[in-house]
Amino acid sequence: MPHMLLINEPVGQRATRSEAEGRAIYERMLRWGEDLRERGLLLAAESLASLDTAVRVTVPAGKARIVDGPFAEAKEMVGGFFMVDVDSRDEAIALAAECPAAEWATVEVRALAPCFMR
Repeated sequence: MPHMLLINEPVGQRATRSEAEGRAIYERMLRWGEDLRERGLLLAAESLASLDTAVRVTVPAGKARIVDGPFAEAKEMVGGFFMVDVDSRDEAIALAAECPAAEWATVEVRALAPCFMR
């Protein structure tokens, strides 16, 4: 049962760390991802760039509207994700609780499902 663990971090919190601190945190996340892979649970994982390089696209009335980041109204940003294949929602929640990012961000647990399902 695939689940996405979304890392929702406060905007700007990356800038509060030195490069060495950021690299140390990134290494912790890589090690945790490797542990998930060794346990046969990891489907995919990626870290995302900050909102400075993000773009939002909507197409109201058939005309593309593009807004460059950073986004003033954003209080959080998706910093990355782990897609895992687990037996239950409870197992996905347990993994989110062991994710190192849960120490400085929120780890949102979402099951994968078609967009027409609730």
